[in-house]
Amino acid sequence: MTSPAREWIAALRNSHERLVTLAKPLGGDALTGRSYDSEWTIAQVLSHLGSGAEIAQLTLAAAVSGSTVDGEAYQPIWDAWNAKGPQEQAADCLAADEAHVSRLEQLTDAELAGIRHEFFGMDLDAVGLVRLRLSEHALHTWDVAVALDPAAEVAADAVALLASHVPTVARWAGGPAGEQFRVRLRGSGPDADFLLTVAESVSLAPWPGDGADVPELGLPDDALLRLVYGRLDPGHTPAAVTGDPADLDRVRAVFPGF
Repeated sequence: MTSPAREWIAALRNSHERLVTLAKPLGGDALTGRSYDSEWTIAQVLSHLGSGAEIAQLTLAAAVSGSTVDGEAYQPIWDAWNAKGPQEQAADCLAADEAHVSRLEQLTDAELAGIRHEFFGMDLDAVGLVRLRLSEHALHTWDVAVALDPAAEVAADAVALLASHVPTVARWAGGPAGEQFRVRLRGSGPDADFLLTVAESVSLAPWPGDGADVPELGLPDDALLRLVYGRLDPGHTPAAVTGDPADLDRVRAVFPGF
């Protein structure tokens, strides 16, 4: 039986190839230009993805062998990537990313089925492990893409896989915004229909099927995903988003981004 992780690995491969297409032609001036993240240049985004690929390789090796990763291994990796120049960060990012994706593709279905890895309180199988990397990779690739093309969207195959998993992200990405409210967030896909509840904590749960008094925001799945990741500012909100702009602003405040 083919591992369900294969679909996720294929989406990660596509995201990698998109990143190559975006980053490989860039010269020094473009690499030191601002990414979507106001605090990071494009080269720094690539550095983050490159160090993330190295850490993902360590995590994958541990998951396959049933061992653990020493958290003290992370800082030297980050330090090494931070010390690189922009051109080196870009080139090395693509190489490290290729190595990680290739290793995933080389795993047998039996090896994928045997993956169980505890990561920051989560018990991950192969799908969970790849999902973490795909979410990081697809959104940061968009951070680069939209700096070059303001109309860029998150890759469609990644959106299709990730849209139903936004409640997991919302649990740690959302923060109370000083008021209590509820909003229905209705994506374009059948599995992307949620009730956002903001009180002392933030929860995003499947839409319960009732609640006529709850305001609704309709969003393409790409916009819904970017909203929860703090990437749906007014300048990058598609015209297809529907609902009261004041409700959208309230939700934006809950998910400031990371």
